[in-house]
Formats: sequence, C-alpha cells, structure tokens
Amino acid sequence: MEFMTGERKRTDISVAELLSGRLDGEQVTMRGMVHIIRDMGEVSFLILRKAEGLVQCVCSEAVFQQNPCKEEAAIEVTGIVHQEQRAPGGYEIRLESIRIFSEPTEALPVPVNKWKMNTSLEAKLQYRTVSLRNPKERAKFRIQEGIVRGFRDYLHREGFTEIHTPKLVAKNAEGGANVFKLEYFHHPAALAQSPQFYKQMMVGVFDRVFEVAPVFRAEKHNTKRHLNEYTSMDFEMGYIDGYEDIMQMETGFLQYTMELLKTEYAKELEMLQVELPDVSRIPSVPFAKAKELVAEKYNRQIRNPHDLEPEEEQLIGRYFKEEYGADFVFVTEYPSKKRPFYAMDDPKDPSVTLSFDLLFRGMEITTGGQRIHEYPMLREKMEKRGMTEDGMDAYLRAFKDGMPPHGGLGIGLERLTMKLLGEDNVRETTLFPRDLSRLEP
Repeated sequence: MEFMTGERKRTDISVAELLSGRLDGEQVTMRGMVHIIRDMGEVSFLILRKAEGLVQCVCSEAVFQQNPCKEEAAIEVTGIVHQEQRAPGGYEIRLESIRIFSEPTEALPVPVNKWKMNTSLEAKLQYRTVSLRNPKERAKFRIQEGIVRGFRDYLHREGFTEIHTPKLVAKNAEGGANVFKLEYFHHPAALAQSPQFYKQMMVGVFDRVFEVAPVFRAEKHNTKRHLNEYTSMDFEMGYIDGYEDIMQMETGFLQYTMELLKTEYAKELEMLQVELPDVSRIPSVPFAKAKELVAEKYNRQIRNPHDLEPEEEQLIGRYFKEEYGADFVFVTEYPSKKRPFYAMDDPKDPSVTLSFDLLFRGMEITTGGQRIHEYPMLREKMEKRGMTEDGMDAYLRAFKDGMPPHGGLGIGLERLTMKLLGEDNVRETTLFPRDLSRLEP
C-alpha cells in the first residue's frame, strides 16, 4: 500500500535556484524547452526556456552527438553549474547529458525564438499555442496574471467572498437582444452577459462578493476593443453610503495591483518596457461636464448627449492627462436612459444615475455604480420601462425579502491589460480570442 503525503522529491532545479549562486560547481538537472541552438563547431550553446526565463547551457560536440535535439524539443539536461558573466543571470550549465522527451515533427509556423517575432496578429492567433512560447508574448499574460492576483488579494483583504455564478441562464441581466441563445433540455436559455443578478442576490448573503469569470456578448462588432467572450472582474458590496464607495474601492485595488506588479513582475514590465500609471489620485468628473470640457478644448460638437462615443473617451483621457497628468478618470452621473433598470437614479435629478465609468488612457474599462435596493422602487422603474417580472422571479425575490444598500462594478480584464501594456488591439492581450470570425483554437 502506498500513501500520498503531499511531499514531492524534486529532481530538477528552478531558474531561481540556478541564479542564486548556491549551486556553483555542483551537478544539477533541469527540464525545459530548447529555445535556441547555436552551433559553434566544437561546442554548442543550447538556450533552455522555462516559465521563469532562459538558461544558457554549454554542450560539447561529443555530448550533443549522443543526443542531438532540435529547437522546441522538450528535454532534460544534466551538468555542472559554472559562473559565467556573459550568460543570462551570470550562470550557465555545462552539459554532461541530454534526455529528449519529445521533438517537433515539422518546422514551426512562427519564429518563437526571435526576440521580436515580426509576425502579423492573425498569424500569432492562428498558431496561438506556439506563438505564446515567445518570451515577450508570454510576458503579457504573466502581467495579466498579476492583475487578477491583485484583484483577488485586495478584495480578500477587504472582506469580500469569492463566488462562482452560472454561465447558463434563463434571463439575461443587461436586457436587449445581444445574447447567445441556446437550448437547455428543450427550454430556451442563454449564455450569461454578466453575473449581475447573482452577485446582487449574494450581497444579501455575504455582504461583499466578487468573481473573475467569462461573460458573453453576441454583439456584431469587429473592432480593436470588442470581444464576444471576455473575462470580467466583478465585485458587489453592501451597506454603502454612496457610489463613491465603489470608486474608492476600485482605486484601492488599482493602487495595490500596481505595487504588486512593480515588485513581483518587474522582469516582465522591463521586458515589455511598460511604464506603470500613477494611481495615487484619480480625478472624477460628471458625464455632462466631461462632454463640455472636451467640446470646448478640442472644438468638438456634442453629437450624442446620452452616451460617450469612442472618440470622446479618447479626448476625455487626453484632457485629464494634459491638465492633471492622470491616466485614469472616473466619469460619473451617466444618463438614466443609457443605464440598466437596476441602476439607482439620482434623487436630486432622476434623469441621471449614481453610476460611473472608469476610463484608462482614453478607453472605458469599468462600468459600475449604486443599485436600487428597495423592491417598490425597482418594480416602479421596471414598469416605466415596460418590463415584466418574467424570468426574474429569483432575482426579485431577494428584494422582496429585504436587501442592503449596495453597488458594484465590472472590469474588462483584457482591455485593462491592453491599455496597461500599450497595445492597439484587445486580441493581443487575450489568450484565445472569440470574435465574429474566430472560434478556434
């Protein structure tokens, strides 16, 4: 009888262990992918790629002939650690043996071992499982991991409970026709556009909740900023005094996350030459005022008084960068007619809501605000919009039984990553994009 104890004997070393200097002169084993082979005749330089980075290995002609390997082969090497200032990190492994796990059966479709691949976005996406092996491409998603990690860590610290809501739903949260419809055991269903209903209901259970999960929008957009499936970072918090509490919480998350990236993802930031934004103070401006400011400064006519056009978002971002040095700006008090039925109207002016968008370098990455928490008020607003309770029994039940004042937001992870890294297309920061023309890989 054998029992698992959770203790695993390591047979190979990490890059961090190699670069620590403690193993200088010792025999070690390391596993990874062959990134580059440089044949110099009597010796070859074999660059091993691991998730942590690149390691230089020096291989004699005799050792290489015993087990000749190809670039992108998965291998295990054994050799002696030597200090070498010209090697990445100052240490290399002088090989004694090579063990091959697998090798590519054909030439790679994209040059992943080039520092800059010089490959079209279409090619990178078509051969995504290979193109992501490139260190710079991979670094984007390490930073994205840091953003999600910061979101989770900060909210846990602030007393939030992580929840997991259904993605197969009977009624969509946002309204409208932009849902992916499907059949669920002979019943009509849809893919969730948002966890909105569920996270509101769970405020009545846990007070503060959050979720990181995919959402689906059947919008026929073909732009650089839209996806049909993206990752939404949502939170909802109860017993708020106003929607400003939500904006303060998001500002705290951004401050925590930028510090986390600075300290623990410095290598990736340097590799991609990313300059982190200043989030010590984020300005806030009412929707109507924001429109007036950019119309006046940039001589632009206000065409749509009820929503922000992409060009206006860019100009608002530009205005606050020029005037206040700010990369982020909260735009508040959105018109009621452009917000969902559950958005709380301003008691002083019912034509606007106690809601906001957060713009980052001229693009909306967050929508949030205070919600209606009293059932009569919620029902009144639904009636004004010609809505029925059909399919929303469970959601409305929570309000009939009493709910605390609450609000929350949703952050588009891929958009936030895109703007942070200075990319031009949201697909660059999406592992496997889903859009009008792409359902694979």
